[in-house]
Amino acid sequence: MVVLVVGLLLFLGPHSVRLVADGWRSERIESMGEGRWKGLYSLVSLIGLALVVWGYGLARASQGAPLWAPPTWSRHLASPLTLVAFILIVAAYVPRSRLRALIGHPMLLGVALWSLAHLLANAGAADLVLFGAFLVWSTIDFVASRRRDRAGGVQRRGVWGNDLTSVVVGTVAWYVFAMYLHGPLIGVRPF
Repeated sequence: MVVLVVGLLLFLGPHSVRLVADGWRSERIESMGEGRWKGLYSLVSLIGLALVVWGYGLARASQGAPLWAPPTWSRHLASPLTLVAFILIVAAYVPRSRLRALIGHPMLLGVALWSLAHLLANAGAADLVLFGAFLVWSTIDFVASRRRDRAGGVQRRGVWGNDLTSVVVGTVAWYVFAMYLHGPLIGVRPF
């Protein structure tokens, strides 16, 4: 579990700097330059992500009895929640998406839904640590980001036609991952 926790700290830590030390972050970007800041940020995040994946596998392999017994309906609810999560994550990258304009930060909302879905369907200690950490982080970051947007007067515009791209690409990515990649990569076949 130690590797998982260290990985979460290294991954979520850089992603939380703006939440807890926005002024310090701005000073570092100004002194280091944006390219060097992004490079260091990416390097630490990638190391953290690798440790999260490895640590989660180690923790799942060695965990004892489940902490609770998830009801069957929770596993069925996980599928549509992750589908919506995939669509929202894609919407974060589609320019002038109306979903992005309405939600403001669809990536964060998508991560929150993804982690909630997995918390509902899984009952191990490693699941609670991994998905719980991502749920708490993404929820706090979403609320803080929306508050920062309102304070800054950020207004986004989008067109509904661009959302079709988010829905189609997100749905295809969800289907491919669920049907062909989740089992080999994660060790659990969702269907």
